[in-house]
Amino acid sequence: MLDAQLQSQLQAYLAYVKQPFELVATLDDSASAHELRELLHTIARLSDGKITVRTDGNAARRPSFALRRADGTPQLTFAAVPLGHEFTSLVLALLWAGGHPPKEAPEVLQQARELPGEHDFEVYMSLSCHNCPDVVQALSLLAIVNPRVRTTIIDGALFADEVRERNVMAVPLVLRNGEVFHSGRATLAELLAKLDQGAQQRQAAALAAKEPFDVLVVGGGPAGAAAAVYAARKGIRVGLLAERVGGQVNDTLAIENYLGMLETTGPQLAAALQAHVQRYEVDVMTGVRAQALHPAAQPGGWIGVTVEGGATLRARSVVLATGARWRNLNVPGEAEYKNRGVAYCPHCDGPLFKGKRVAVIGGGNSGVEAAIDLAGIVQHVTLLEFAEQLKADAVLVSKLKSLPNVTVLTQAQTLEVLGDGHKVTGLRWRDRASGAEHTLALEGVFVQIGLVPNTEWLGDVVPRNRFGEIEIDAACRTGVPGVLAAGDCTTVPYKQIVVAAGEGAKAALAAFDALIRMPALQPTEAAVA
Repeated sequence: MLDAQLQSQLQAYLAYVKQPFELVATLDDSASAHELRELLHTIARLSDGKITVRTDGNAARRPSFALRRADGTPQLTFAAVPLGHEFTSLVLALLWAGGHPPKEAPEVLQQARELPGEHDFEVYMSLSCHNCPDVVQALSLLAIVNPRVRTTIIDGALFADEVRERNVMAVPLVLRNGEVFHSGRATLAELLAKLDQGAQQRQAAALAAKEPFDVLVVGGGPAGAAAAVYAARKGIRVGLLAERVGGQVNDTLAIENYLGMLETTGPQLAAALQAHVQRYEVDVMTGVRAQALHPAAQPGGWIGVTVEGGATLRARSVVLATGARWRNLNVPGEAEYKNRGVAYCPHCDGPLFKGKRVAVIGGGNSGVEAAIDLAGIVQHVTLLEFAEQLKADAVLVSKLKSLPNVTVLTQAQTLEVLGDGHKVTGLRWRDRASGAEHTLALEGVFVQIGLVPNTEWLGDVVPRNRFGEIEIDAACRTGVPGVLAAGDCTTVPYKQIVVAAGEGAKAALAAFDALIRMPALQPTEAAVA
């Protein structure tokens, strides 16, 4: 199951296990159970006796295994054979259960340990989902550090009947005490903020108490990370405000066109961006969303950024690098059936539609790649493109047309996502050439129609074009003094990771160039901040 190289790496990691614990397995005669048995015994063998295996478990889900110390903690169970994207989650759980300290901020760990109440989490994931490990690892760690928390990680493909009964149509999906609690990617800090009612108030108070910055970067993707690094290297006070470092890069699977890296994945690049930023004295504030921008009262004065919760951060220069998000269809039924058949990530949710009929909306590279990916899993894929022809690269179009279970419809306008009140049942579309309307019977709709900039929060404060993109000049300057912008949220052409990173560096250099030419603040102005 694990090749020699992987076993060698695993053995090196398991050397960090400090206290013994058991893996208690509940097995049956399935092939998956035999695979799990082999995996667990391999772990025990490589742990030098610190981890032992029992196969007398009596859990409801088979196959599964629980991690158990002598005192009965942690209350963590994997109803899965955690390989693929979840192998790292398994290794981390083993280390944490064995007493190795997690790499979380001390204040987040403290909040996790002190979280009140009883919490029983069920996390549905798929082994091919690159968005799932964050949630799996967060709630695994919560169960390990807090005895009032129970977490069960469930592979949706392994427990397909349960997935159908509970109508799980998107992963990661988290149930808390039997009720839907969260869907989509999230960090431990973000989940704790939803669980701990006082967290936002405490966070707002901490942010409000921060000293002003020379440069405040809003956004943590490639543009924001590059801006923070380049600004920090100038020896000035830099803050980075973001919902998550890496931004939309976290949701990208394969990256093969970033210079210096022959190939990597989105989560790996996001982790590298975070590590690079944290190498410098940058005040990184994650899990925070900007809500309003307040221009300086006079040139060179303090610019304010208000965040959700009410706190306002101040800086003499602000770099806006808020990126973009997947564009919605904005047709009836899309919002109603989101995560109930309407999906945006074929890598994450594709396995949940095994043997079913799905549609992909969008004929660019993302849409065609999604259709090719899904064709190997589902019964049939129908790709709908609004224009007269597909816009994807020729090599992708050629591959798509070679697949026997794919139908391509061009000049197809999506009108409505149909459903029965619980899940998607079809799609209504119009042939733009003839005007005729048609209905497709299907179980899933994957939307892949491009990006929309995350700039609505700016209102009319910063000039934007009709697409919502922030208008910038060649030096990333906006129409507001002291405010710069970089990356996918701007008018810069070509929304690419390497372009965004370059723009972020340029914005930071332009910000510093302006800073050194600003007049010093008067004592009264500094005191106000």
